[in-house]
Amino acid sequence: MTSTVPNAVEHADEQQPPITMFGPDFPYAYDDFLAHPAGIGQVPATEHGTEVAVIGGGLSGIVAAYELMKMGLKPVVYEADRIGGRLRTVGFEGCDPSLTAEMGAMRFPPSSTALQHYIDLVGLETRPFPNPLAEATPSTVVDLKGESHYAETMADLPQVYRDVADAWARCLEEGADFSDMNRALRERDVPRIREIWSRLVEKLDNQTFYGFLCESEAFKSFRHREIFGQVGFGTGGWDTDFPNSILEILRVVYTEADDHHRGIVGGSQQLPLRLWEREPEKIVHWPYGTSLKSLHVDGEPRPAVTRLGRTAGNGITVTDARGDIRTYRAAVFTAQSWMLLSKIDCDDSLFPIDHWTAIERTHYMESSKLFVPVDRPFWLDKDEDTGRDVMSMTLTDRMTRGTYLLDNGPDQPAVICLSYTWCDDSLKWLPLSANERMEVMLKSLGEIYPKVDIRKHVIGSPVTVSWENEPYFMGAFKANLPGHYRYQRRLFTHFMQDRLPEDKRGLFLAGDDISWTAGWAEGAVQTALNAVWGVMHQLGGATDPSNPGPGDLYDEIAPVELPED
Repeated sequence: MTSTVPNAVEHADEQQPPITMFGPDFPYAYDDFLAHPAGIGQVPATEHGTEVAVIGGGLSGIVAAYELMKMGLKPVVYEADRIGGRLRTVGFEGCDPSLTAEMGAMRFPPSSTALQHYIDLVGLETRPFPNPLAEATPSTVVDLKGESHYAETMADLPQVYRDVADAWARCLEEGADFSDMNRALRERDVPRIREIWSRLVEKLDNQTFYGFLCESEAFKSFRHREIFGQVGFGTGGWDTDFPNSILEILRVVYTEADDHHRGIVGGSQQLPLRLWEREPEKIVHWPYGTSLKSLHVDGEPRPAVTRLGRTAGNGITVTDARGDIRTYRAAVFTAQSWMLLSKIDCDDSLFPIDHWTAIERTHYMESSKLFVPVDRPFWLDKDEDTGRDVMSMTLTDRMTRGTYLLDNGPDQPAVICLSYTWCDDSLKWLPLSANERMEVMLKSLGEIYPKVDIRKHVIGSPVTVSWENEPYFMGAFKANLPGHYRYQRRLFTHFMQDRLPEDKRGLFLAGDDISWTAGWAEGAVQTALNAVWGVMHQLGGATDPSNPGPGDLYDEIAPVELPED
């Protein structure tokens, strides 16, 4: 279902600046920071050429490495698998290369303004993503308890669905000051943002998403809560998020991260790959024509990190899968944080014990997808009896949960995401092979669309992923449980290392699971920029006074600090 927000926000002044996903926890304008002509900072000339380890070649790692390189430092990127991380775009064997599947991130909201900076920088195009009932989606079918409803707009659905949408809007307004916060974020009114959010964090940190719904008079009906969980808003059903902290959900809806999504034409993995090869026009120390690729032997990152330790002089010593050992004065760790507990042999001295606890308590969501290539967008054919599309973007309580139809133009080969599921729904697929998954999915969809032979349009083998089974990820993205705010605060603020003992400095955390806006590429970019500021500061550098960085303004915008006793 489309995002539902109170009327005061729906009819907001069109002249207001677009909302940005800096979010309520740390209201720093990363987009303004990146766009400023003074740049994001510099290090002393005596530090030019200094090597900095960047562990993880996903979006966060590549952004951090790119910006460190521009400052005249020498990032040394370590990557266990492939550049891109959870920006993973794959093709179909034997099919046209233009047919791709987004195994990880596939849809990006306009509020991802720092992310958009890099999308624009490397010249990528975006187009509307066909979410349920979005303008770019010809039609949507909602199939619950064996009953299907066809809709081209929200008004086409039965009244109960509109009642559920209204209940969600009322719930947000009554329980979370939605209009007030949304307006404050649009206007970048930091004092008001902090005033509202400080009260809500203290009030709601121990509350689940489901508990928040249950406490609302608007959701007193179990039937409404059930429909809301199965169909959801914006991106589809949200019942898999019901056990998570309501604060996680509020961060998403306040910043409109659940709405107006766009996909990257040709695939999202192009973004880190293009940054890897990009030769910046403005660069310090390095000659014009330098890129991250050119700074690495054979143009490839170093292999997986197998050990991390501290050595004399507070150095960060990195051992890689080839057995090579290097020591750095600074390092940025952007890989999934659970890697520090399992795949990488780590010294306890890397972090304070409270940070280790926070890493151990990080909660990850599971996620599975399966895509098939098809000969053409046959779903746009019209049913002779009804005049409707023969198949639609589909939300259901069946095993498939969400089915997305990805069109490359009339009569052109196309792609179907037969199923996109999270958490328990994802675990149901885990033991099955790609072909076994496809058979179950086709059976489920065949019950919804008995007249449609999807199989006859399939032109290649399916591709699938279960992120919880990926050895270098072990999950899709973090999602705080109730009571986890304090843990997340420790991880996000780790870049402010003047507050740490000297023997605990030099290794900086970044990546989506360190961010407040879990599950969005914007969080990977923001935390990368925090880490870059931290490295710059540690090496004696500074930002231009006209463009203060996230660490310079920290005392004014620091996340709410809850008592620890």
